[in-house]
Amino acid sequence: MSIRDVYIVDAVRTPIGRFGGALSAVRPDDLAAGVVRALVDRTPDLDPARIDDVVLGDANGAGEDNRDVARMAVLLAGLPVTVPGVTVNRLCGSGLEAVVQAARAIALGDASIAIAGGVESMSRAPWVLQKPERAFPAGHQELHSTTLGWRMTNPRMPKEWTVTLGEGAERVADKHGIGREQQDAFALDSHRKAAEAWAKGLYDAEVVDCDGADLARDECIRDTTSMEALAKLKPAFRADGTVTAGNASPLNDGAAALLLVDEEGLAATGREPLARIRASAVTGVEPQLFGLGPVEAVRRALGRAERTFADLRTVELNEAFAAQALGCLAEWPELDPGVVNPRGGAIALGHPLGASGARLAGAVAHQLAAAGSGTGLAALCIGVGQGIALVLER
Repeated sequence: MSIRDVYIVDAVRTPIGRFGGALSAVRPDDLAAGVVRALVDRTPDLDPARIDDVVLGDANGAGEDNRDVARMAVLLAGLPVTVPGVTVNRLCGSGLEAVVQAARAIALGDASIAIAGGVESMSRAPWVLQKPERAFPAGHQELHSTTLGWRMTNPRMPKEWTVTLGEGAERVADKHGIGREQQDAFALDSHRKAAEAWAKGLYDAEVVDCDGADLARDECIRDTTSMEALAKLKPAFRADGTVTAGNASPLNDGAAALLLVDEEGLAATGREPLARIRASAVTGVEPQLFGLGPVEAVRRALGRAERTFADLRTVELNEAFAAQALGCLAEWPELDPGVVNPRGGAIALGHPLGASGARLAGAVAHQLAAAGSGTGLAALCIGVGQGIALVLER
């Protein structure tokens, strides 16, 4: 059986909203439907009935995501009811996992045209109530937030594994000797690059309007922040720690989607592809060191693509925390840090969990298209100790 080439024809995303901000009134299924519809509208030659599947990442699923937000998005976007939809969950890597799974189906001949992406509304993530052990409890019951992090944790899990995400970032900082000033400088650079990219119109090709919201650009970018302002923020997880709200990604809402095709599907779109998918990898690490999850995933993906760090024109590394991103860079001495997140990262742009991986893949594809050629990489750390990476080429 021959393996088919898989192309990214287009990639779109919403502006990313802050927690409780401009997108907080928009349901996650509507966020997802918006980017799915945008892809179809931007490819008028494509008959939507030819879409073989819609694969979306979603890290929550406990609320208005309604278990299978991909199928909900298909219906809400007005696609033919014959178009199926499946939702996948690899936590922070869900959006990139969706791209990988859709690409794999196309490569194997199980599909010719697919939409892949992800969505998250952290603002609208519900509280959940665990069922009582026995009926009709007399006492009060505890509600659990589904916004972020561990909940209803299995008591058999070692406590070393179940530390908070922020404490995990502190441990990466300890491991690599990454100080507060270095983290703040990284965060400041993320905001600077993001603001400059928006000012230069570099996001115009990928960001689409979100129905029901008034948001012109990513909401968490702080154009006027400074090292002095960041230095005033208190550590968020340890009294003597280095991780603050200023050098970590915020809580966010948003959606992203990509149109993937084989050669036959490409002809049906009437468009030139942005990039081609070369290889991917997922790996696991100790849960408390989740921030270093991408280290081995990236090495494996590059090996499968028969490429090296020196071949990379652009890299989108998710900035869950400055300490986490810097920890990964410390373990990739061969990588030129100047090609990493050239248009800003999640500290400035935001990190809507299920959507982030798709945002990164789309960003790499658009950057390669703008450059005309080259190899690009998207990678994310994942809570509970995983990493995921995708290699693209043009």
